[in-house]
Amino acid sequence: MKVTVWQRLDFLARNLTPLLITLVFVIVSVMPTRLPGASYIVPAFVLMSVYYWSLHRADLLPAIAVFAIGLLQDILSGTPLGLNAVVLIGVYGVGITQRRFFYGKSFLVVWWGFMSIAAVAMALSWLLMAVFSEGLLSPRPALFEYLMTVTFYPPVAWLFGQIHRVLPRRE
Repeated sequence: MKVTVWQRLDFLARNLTPLLITLVFVIVSVMPTRLPGASYIVPAFVLMSVYYWSLHRADLLPAIAVFAIGLLQDILSGTPLGLNAVVLIGVYGVGITQRRFFYGKSFLVVWWGFMSIAAVAMALSWLLMAVFSEGLLSPRPALFEYLMTVTFYPPVAWLFGQIHRVLPRRE
């Protein structure tokens, strides 16, 4: 059976879906919100995406793409170059090394894993920002971002699960 151009494009688009979703989340993360006094705080959607896809389909979101996404997020958000790249690569590394542990576990176990890795990742980000700014930063914005992130993870993971169903199977 001959594969048509449209079938090839469909296959390519499905394979690029995790990367494209994560890139959209980078843009969402730098858009200002309308929250009074917290216009720069949004859930860490990029972190959610990297965690989810590193557990479920790391083949469609390779480490080099995660690193580039982190650099892009640094450039667009004005954070020190490499900060998000290092944090996201750390999350990705934990995800791919622990996916056997999480395979077949309930969503609550996977969510607990996300809460744990997000706490470490956000604490590391906060600490690195304090080092780069040469002063102690208030932990309140980071804590609020963490709480928003773990609260938003279940619906985002559900959405990713729906998307995951239409992705090409691993070969």
